[in-house]
Formats: sequence, C-alpha cells, structure tokens
Amino acid sequence: MRQPRPTRPAREGRGRTPLALAAVAALTAPLVAGTTARAVEEPPEDRAQLPADVLDLSDWKITLPVGDDEAPTEIRQPELDTYAHDTFFTVTGTESGDAVRFRAPVNGVTTGGSSYPRAELREMEPGGDDETEWSSTSGTHTMTVREAFTHLPEDKPHVVGAQIHGGDDDVTVVRLEGSELWITEGDTAHHHLVTDDYELGTVFEISYVVSDGEIEVHYNGELETTLEHDDPTNYFKAGAYTQANCENSAPCDEDNYGEVVIHELTVDHEDD
Repeated sequence: MRQPRPTRPAREGRGRTPLALAAVAALTAPLVAGTTARAVEEPPEDRAQLPADVLDLSDWKITLPVGDDEAPTEIRQPELDTYAHDTFFTVTGTESGDAVRFRAPVNGVTTGGSSYPRAELREMEPGGDDETEWSSTSGTHTMTVREAFTHLPEDKPHVVGAQIHGGDDDVTVVRLEGSELWITEGDTAHHHLVTDDYELGTVFEISYVVSDGEIEVHYNGELETTLEHDDPTNYFKAGAYTQANCENSAPCDEDNYGEVVIHELTVDHEDD
C-alpha cells in the first residue's frame, strides 16, 4: 500500500541583513506634515520559500504555460523539489497559511492536446521519474486537495482546479465558471452543480475516491456525486488549468489569467 506523504515542515528562514544606518535614520527622523508612519514589516522567519516546502511534490511533475508552442516547459524530480517560478508557480501567504500559487495566463503556451494553458501538477510514479496510471476497477485511489480559486480570466471566467485524467481526455474535473462550481463527467461540463455562489478566495476541500469502477467526489467532506467509470489509464492532476485563450478572452496578455492556490495535497493508492 502506498501511503500518503505528509506535508513537509517549512524550511528554516534565511538570515536577515541588518538595516542600513540611512534607513534607520529615515525611520527615526521627524515626520513631514501630512504623512503617516508605517512600521517596517518583514516576512516571518518560518515562511516557506519553495512550493516543495508547502506540498510534498515527490511524486509529481509540473507543466507550466511557458516554453515552445505545443511543448510547454515541464519540471520533474529531482529539480522540482527546489524549483519555483515567480509568476506561475510560487509560494504565497494567505489568511489560511502558506499555499502554492498556480497561475496560467490566456496567452500561455499549451500542450499539443489542448488549446488552453495550464500551471498544473501531474501524478507520477513514486520518486517522480515516470508517468503513472492506475485502474478504476482495481484498488482504491484517493486524492484530497485543499484549495481556493483566486482569479478568473476575462470574458470566459472558467478555470479547472483539480481533475482525474484517463487516456487522452479528462474523466472528471472541478471547474469554476464565474460563481458556479461544477463537477464534470467526461464532455458533460455541467454534470453536478456544487454551489452557484462561490466567492474567489474561499478555501474548500475536494476529494476523489475511486474504486470498483466508481468515482466518488466529495466537497468539504460531503459526497456530492458518484460517477461510473471503467478505465485502466487514470491519473490525478491539480493546479490551475485556465479554460480560456486569446481567441475568447481579452486582453491577450499575462495580466489576464486563471489562478488557484493549493494549501494541502495528498494522494493514496491502496491495493485490493
């Protein structure tokens, strides 16, 4: 049985350089009329520095919305363990604690099998060297993601935050369309409505439990829907998969994007 890996503790903070004398003098000088004094705040010493400080990425690779046309950049282990991208894959602090930010702009590079950009993790074999797949009719396969949608693209405000993929297509995804949070089934985009009043930044938990040819989808601990599914080529994905591009969303630049932050991510595979 493959056990879920616990979230790693954050690495120790880096040493801080003392303030320059000039900065100290500026802070202690009399205030100019009309200005307001502000305390200088430094990040907490225990703040995570890398995505791998927040999530256990041992058995994942990430696809980024940069690189060559239909050949986006992929980062695998062991490089992934010490990797971050300032814009598309980085640590962010939230009211709920440290999280990993995934961002994919509408003008991002796409894979050959999709017209939409992504900053998304793909499940791998233990150690992260090779892509994995598993059967929906053998064993029990579980992914739990604690995440929040934090930004949607213009005109077509659709973003996927987690999914099960099989073969060459998605099996089921968690998809936000404006304020409507949907669970899909194959090409049926509106299979099950979870809520019609989702607010950006709201943290929630989604869990997939797959066994005996069925997929249970749980939202905040409650079973939302069960799907029939028989396929030996499945794997989990999580991150930001923006469902818009420059043909249906403007402006066509990096300021127009979908974004998801993930606080916790665990996967467990149990044999029969």
